[in-house]
Amino acid sequence: MALETYREKRDFSKTSEPRGRTRKSAGHNSFVIQKHAARRLHYDFRLELDGVLKSWAVAKGPSLVPSDKRLAVQVEDHPLDYGDFEGTIPKGEYGGGSVIVWDRGTWEPDGDPHKGLTKGHIELELHGEKLHGRWHLIRMARRAREKKDNWLLIKGDDEAARPEGADDILEERPESVKTGRLIEELEGEKPGWSSKTGKIEQPTAKRKQTQRPAMKTAADPSSAKKAKKMALPDFVPPTLATLTKKPPSGKQWLHEIKFDGYRVQARIEDGRVKLLTRSGLDWSDKFGKTLLTELAHLPVKTMLADGELVVETGSGASDFSALQADLSDGRNDRFVLYVFDLLYLDGYDLRDAPLVERKKILEKIIPSGNGKLRFSSDFDADGDLMLEHACRLSLEGIVSKRADEPYRSGRGKGWLKSKCSFRQEFVIAGYVPSSTARKAIGSLVLGIYDKDKLQHVGRVGTGFTNKVAEALYSQLEGMRADESPFDKRLNAEEARGVRFVRPELVAEIEFRTWTGDGLLRHAAFRGLREDKPATEIVRETSANTATEAELPKRTVVLTHADRIYWPDEGVTKEGLADYYTDVWKYMAPFVVQRPLALLRCPDGVNGQSFFQKHAWKGLNKNIVLIHDPKEKDEGPLVSIDDLDGLLGLVQAGSLELHPWGITIADWEHPDMIIMDLDPGPGVPWERVIEAAEETRDRMKEAGLAAFIKTSGGKGLHVVSPLKPKADWPAVKAFTKSVADQMAADSPERYVSTITKSKRQGKILVDYLRNQRGSTAVAPYSTRARPGAAVSMPLAWEELSPAIGPAYFTVNNTPNRLAALRSDPWEDFRAAAAPLEQLKSKKGRVR
Repeated sequence: MALETYREKRDFSKTSEPRGRTRKSAGHNSFVIQKHAARRLHYDFRLELDGVLKSWAVAKGPSLVPSDKRLAVQVEDHPLDYGDFEGTIPKGEYGGGSVIVWDRGTWEPDGDPHKGLTKGHIELELHGEKLHGRWHLIRMARRAREKKDNWLLIKGDDEAARPEGADDILEERPESVKTGRLIEELEGEKPGWSSKTGKIEQPTAKRKQTQRPAMKTAADPSSAKKAKKMALPDFVPPTLATLTKKPPSGKQWLHEIKFDGYRVQARIEDGRVKLLTRSGLDWSDKFGKTLLTELAHLPVKTMLADGELVVETGSGASDFSALQADLSDGRNDRFVLYVFDLLYLDGYDLRDAPLVERKKILEKIIPSGNGKLRFSSDFDADGDLMLEHACRLSLEGIVSKRADEPYRSGRGKGWLKSKCSFRQEFVIAGYVPSSTARKAIGSLVLGIYDKDKLQHVGRVGTGFTNKVAEALYSQLEGMRADESPFDKRLNAEEARGVRFVRPELVAEIEFRTWTGDGLLRHAAFRGLREDKPATEIVRETSANTATEAELPKRTVVLTHADRIYWPDEGVTKEGLADYYTDVWKYMAPFVVQRPLALLRCPDGVNGQSFFQKHAWKGLNKNIVLIHDPKEKDEGPLVSIDDLDGLLGLVQAGSLELHPWGITIADWEHPDMIIMDLDPGPGVPWERVIEAAEETRDRMKEAGLAAFIKTSGGKGLHVVSPLKPKADWPAVKAFTKSVADQMAADSPERYVSTITKSKRQGKILVDYLRNQRGSTAVAPYSTRARPGAAVSMPLAWEELSPAIGPAYFTVNNTPNRLAALRSDPWEDFRAAAAPLEQLKSKKGRVR
């Protein structure tokens, strides 16, 4: 439906509903459920798709009981701006009545949602503040005289579901997630009021305690040691953490997760809220009203608090690139403020009080739960262990703070930061235009200041989405400079193609190492830092600088290295080559001297893709040609011997590597087994983990070791190393017997046949990877789909709901690698065992 229908139904001179427009979809996949007290109370269920909100009116509202099938009548498309609307629609107007934002968040389709709309069955997963898990929208056949399509909204049977007779989520959580108000409290509001244009007045009527989350009571700030009576400061320059090689130890230190966002001070004075950057700029308007409203509702009169504003991605980790993208798009529904320190409260300056006391008071002020305002917890665990855990989860690092330390502006030794990877800000001094796109950058030329002189540190050529590359080009073209801003002249290679600019913009860059001559290696752009002046950017130093010799050497020269392979994630051909260089020592045993099937996407994941196993014209000289001894009349297959061979495949747009389960030294005897656990619709991730553990146990019963990795797609792979003695038919027969036995023992959980109609709510135990000529995605291989996920080997104890099948990506894997004390698959080949003759006992595989 077009927005014309939406606009025709409304008189925007009378209603404050947004007129809106169809936007180019940015892939945010937002959803909103609005409780609407019109002529009849109902709930409007809306999904972002193709730049609008696809909308259904759900008469009875959503139910968490899978057996409840709620009627959902499809109505006209609404603009994306409508997802933020809360207020009153004047009586007599279309939909006249009160509206609150009952729930909101993001949604993920299972499969192509456009095909789902056409076929009449949309399978999706909700990540809201109230609703979670899998859901189904199923269209009913249209009856005579019906003008609208009727659908059914049904909860999937997963961990978020509730049994029949359980508490109703609609009664349990009636409040708005935007303002905390009940829909009854909007009655009597001036017609046309909305949360965007009208002030939210606190209701005078008493409410039941269960109707909204309980607000915490503030502690008395005068009770804190060294609290001083004084006026509220306008702004306090923040405490800055000093980079250190490893976290400090001792009970005097508290450790917090290091967030990947913007440092923000929240200033509250008699209900007026400001959000200030680390340099004191007022960015309140940029961060939207939702966060300001939650701050205004805190039980304080005056407050100054320190925190970090972030955007959290689907994995749950904060993502600076996503934050930058949302700021650029004017989107503010994903902003979350983690508050970690309290400087001033209700007439008292608390900066001289010990940190531990400031945090105790702060924790009593900030509401619990998953709102937009959250308390940043600290941990008194061992710092080294906490950093290792953070890095294995691909977080940025941790911040360690002395528990007895006062709050002191500037950089000192009371706050120390330990990072999982090298990351800091650099000055943009120039750029090189893209070789594959018009009016877009291909790389940035970077510098740092040393004694007021700008020093050249190299280039960054990955991490840019198409949109960012074009926006930077437009911005930097207006900043062109005739001369180089660097203190020293660049050599011919460094200056090739460079257009210099005024050194005013600051970029946050993640990188692998410093080279011996002071240049960045394997750098990736993460976003602009508008909150930091360029003149303050100097090199951060730490004793943990990696040496250039730790990375393998490569000689392949990439053409069009700035070609973007994953547009939404900003991963270029150069970025993919850097990734494979980082993981090569772990990946090599699984791809070297094996026949390879490739998924090639020469123009990236949004372009044409095709599988290829035979050689092609123009093959890079580092790719090795091999011949299948049983297929002498067919063309040569491809293989690689070293990193340069892999980078030759990268040059050819190979975004997935699928090796055979043999080496070319022995084509007929596999050296590994791969059991692919592929969940069907409606299967929660916890069940996939249980399936992997059961598969492991069955392999152990057969005398085989079992290793685990994510697929980078939907499921898990259980991999067992073999001594290459059994032939292909024997290996296939064994794996089929395991799959069939699992399906026979638990038919409600597993199937061993690939028929789609039998897979609803079940896991396919796919054994067909274990036959001659079949392949499976290699450990550490990327996947040619949005997200730039990789197939990641794990230790068994790492399996948890926190790590999903596509959790690890090209962008976050370097943090994990930096944290590994040992390779979780280090003993893979040593654990190889022969596949013995199978014996059966009571029908169970032994």
